[in-house]
Amino acid sequence: MPTNRLAARLLTPVLALGAALLIGSCAGLTQGYETPSVSVSSFRALPTEGIAPRFEIGLHIVNPNRTPLALQGVAYTISIQDHKILTGVSNTLPVIDAYGEGDVTLYGSVNLFSGIALFTSLIHNQPDTGLSYSLDAKLDVGALHPVIRVNKTGTLTLDAPR
Repeated sequence: MPTNRLAARLLTPVLALGAALLIGSCAGLTQGYETPSVSVSSFRALPTEGIAPRFEIGLHIVNPNRTPLALQGVAYTISIQDHKILTGVSNTLPVIDAYGEGDVTLYGSVNLFSGIALFTSLIHNQPDTGLSYSLDAKLDVGALHPVIRVNKTGTLTLDAPR
């Protein structure tokens, strides 16, 4: 029995030191990490293939870090005139090189009931300059980095496509 106690006395500090080193190394992985910047590069209506209009949303991502940005997924919601029109997810995303930039293209169709509510609203209150929109997106860059949240607003012009 004395050898078990001796082993336990020797093993306890070794395990504690190992745990401390592991925690310290994980904390060091995110040291110096800067949150990538995300901007809306495009928002346009696509030709309709049925009843519901389709949209293409372009995001431009700049990675200011020395490691590549391997995006795991994105979840987004788009509102037009304060009506939640599009909600979607995507997991087919590019890797943004270290100190690089890249583009992500998202596609979505209008939620039919929200679209009807928007249409009814537009009949009663026709905007003069365009339609206000907001994009709320969450980009997952993996477990070691914080989630990137994007909130952008703007105006869709009512010009006919050329």
